[in-house]
Amino acid sequence: MRKKVLIITYYWPPAGGPGVQRWLKFIKYLPDFNIEPIVYIPKNPNYPIIDESLVADIPKNLTIIKQPIVEPYKLASKFSKGQSTTISKGIIPDKKKQNVMERLMLFVRGNFFIPDARKKWVKPSVNYLSTYIRDYNIDTIITTGPPHSLHLIGEQLKSRFDIKWIADFRDPWTTIGYHKKLKLTPMARKRHRFLESKVLNAADKIVVTSNNTKQNFLSLTEKPIEVITNGYDYEPVGNVELDAKFSLAHIGSLLSDRNPEVLWEVLEELVTNNKIFASMLQLNFVGSVSKDVLRSLERHNLSQYVNLIGYVPHKQAIEYQKKSQVLLLIEIDSEETKCIIPGKLFEYMVSSRPILAIGPKESDVQNILRATNTGNYFLYSDHDAIKEAALDMFQAFRSSELKSNAIGLKQYSRKALTSKLAELIN
Repeated sequence: MRKKVLIITYYWPPAGGPGVQRWLKFIKYLPDFNIEPIVYIPKNPNYPIIDESLVADIPKNLTIIKQPIVEPYKLASKFSKGQSTTISKGIIPDKKKQNVMERLMLFVRGNFFIPDARKKWVKPSVNYLSTYIRDYNIDTIITTGPPHSLHLIGEQLKSRFDIKWIADFRDPWTTIGYHKKLKLTPMARKRHRFLESKVLNAADKIVVTSNNTKQNFLSLTEKPIEVITNGYDYEPVGNVELDAKFSLAHIGSLLSDRNPEVLWEVLEELVTNNKIFASMLQLNFVGSVSKDVLRSLERHNLSQYVNLIGYVPHKQAIEYQKKSQVLLLIEIDSEETKCIIPGKLFEYMVSSRPILAIGPKESDVQNILRATNTGNYFLYSDHDAIKEAALDMFQAFRSSELKSNAIGLKQYSRKALTSKLAELIN
């Protein structure tokens, strides 16, 4: 008899993004380990990114239960659609460039919606799921955040029932970078830390996506913490021809704080001093790009090389990864972002294309790239090293020798990662 596990998540197809794919893939493979997943999601969510293509990946015999949710972002959009959509995507403008409405929305979001804007879903979910757990003899639940308010559902259900609760943190809570931008009062900051500690010490087991997050949580709880990263799946993609130009592609959102000025400086120098390089350079941006980044590219005289593609369905994003000459991975240069491992990293790694990554010192990404031999990692201060690497890649491109020679990738396959999750469940 299969073991039943109730998975509580906010993001689910047709929502797009790596948070959706993480649990969509776990659920795809859990039955292979004699586990029957049951998914609980909101009936009327407000998703900032839509990818209808992911709907086809939902297992046909999967049990999905839904309950209505109150969505503050929907109400906010009636007053300021642009700002509410941008903030719900996690794109927070630079403090000096925020207008009055943006400052107000950030203050309200940070201080009146703790831990987040989906907090109103906690109470009705606990009431509904209490009956469901009794009726269907559920003995294991998993909550995944953000939004971290979903962990409060798990905490309250755990207090009512003798069940196993696994809390999955796709991102940190109080140490994530954007917390500093939410204009938190001391009282609100204290409340966030209290709820974080309460969840970490009430859950039976904790899952995180990076070693740095694990080290951070170890100072807050003695509960067992398992690192299960995001990963890659085998996507059926036809024959894809490499770009004829020397294309550097960034897949996903490129926000203001993630603007790699050092890379634009390097490329400006190369196109200025190398006519062949200038004739063959192309910058592909697949996803949202902030206005600050675009202005920065313009200042460095690179606008003519920019190809703004925008958000595309996941399978089309895979095609762009496989056809691009070089894949860009950019992270904010801060202590808080050392633990961030973008979900696209693992798809990058199996694309057979070399990765050029820029981020903070001693990050999890740096260690993974080094261990798998899938790319070069640089700090924001590594101007000369980035320039040398870009030239080396360009020369390899011209001689048709530019490729990635990856090793040790099987551990990051979605099925291998689901095996680790199944061990925790059982």
